[in-house]
This record gives sequence, C-alpha cells and structure tokens, in this order.
Amino acid sequence: MIDPPSIGTAQVTEVACIADPVPAHPLLDGLSELGRGEASIVLDAGDDERVFKVVSSPADYYYLAAEDRPTGVHFPRLYADHGIIGKASNGYSFRLLEIERLLPVSGAAEALGRRLSEAYWEGCEKWANLGENRGRLALYHIAQEPPPDFPASLVDAIVALSDFIEGYPVQPDILNPDNLMMRADGTLVFSDPVFLP
Repeated sequence: MIDPPSIGTAQVTEVACIADPVPAHPLLDGLSELGRGEASIVLDAGDDERVFKVVSSPADYYYLAAEDRPTGVHFPRLYADHGIIGKASNGYSFRLLEIERLLPVSGAAEALGRRLSEAYWEGCEKWANLGENRGRLALYHIAQEPPPDFPASLVDAIVALSDFIEGYPVQPDILNPDNLMMRADGTLVFSDPVFLP
C-alpha cells in the first residue's frame, strides 16, 4: 500500500506535467507561464488577480466552467470562458479559461488542507475494496459526517463537490497538494480536485 501524499511534506509523488506547447492565441501572446499540471498550463494575466488556464481535460473544464459547477467561497472564480483554442496531444480540445489567481497553501490553509487530505485518505483506506469508487465514497462520508473541526463553509463545499462528482464522469483528487490552494486572504480553495478515471 502506498502512503498518502500530504501537503507540505516530501511524500508527494511527482506528477507528470503536460508537455504540449502553449497554444497560439492573442490573449496568451507574451505571457509568462506560471506552472503546468497533468492536463493544464497556467499563465500570468499580468494583474496579480487573474490567470489564464489552458485545460485539456474535460474533468477540469466541467469543474471550472460547467453551468452546474460548484461555486462558493472554497471554489475558484471563473471570470471568462474563452472557448476552444486548439487540440492537445491527449486528443482533447484545449480550452482557455480566465480564473482567479490562487497561491500555494500556507499557514492555517495548509493545516486545514492537510486535515482534509488526512480525512479523505482515511476514507479511501476504509473503502479500498471498492476500487476506483473509494474516493467518491470517502468524500461522500466526509460530507455526511465531517470532522468536528471543519468550518461550516468547508463542509458546505465538500457537500457541493461530492454532489458535483456524482453528476459527472469524474473522480475526486484531493490528495495531491497542488489541488488545494488558497486566496491571498488565506481561504482554502479546491483548485483542481477532480480527474477523469
């Protein structure tokens, strides 16, 4: 059995990043790249408030831009969906989203993120016999019986995320520390908590 990755430790497994070049688009010309994920590229919009996120996974697109996506204090704010801007090497369309700029977790947000990841991992271990659906069940149980130290706003966000996951062909992914970020005010944000199985 593998150990769970935890925020702020060296246990995190390195994730392969998308190798595609940044697609040509007038909104992206000359922008600095801030980072890459398995299926996304993030570029600095230049105002310290927004980023352009080029996504190549339907899971990321559903989560960030679907009409029925989860919204609220613990979810990223979408400013604009600029549509399809090319095709990725994984076969999916590249979509360009303009979202709020988030920061790596630290302080209280890091502690809360670590606590959430630990609770989620405990649930995944408990439901391990369910294979890929163990994450869904672990998240559902956290939503139904949250740890008593979780703020009400986080519990509401977990419920919303669990409901969203039930409606889409995605799985939760809140063990990767890069999938939890924060706003400048210290609010924990589910930046990228889903993936396609």
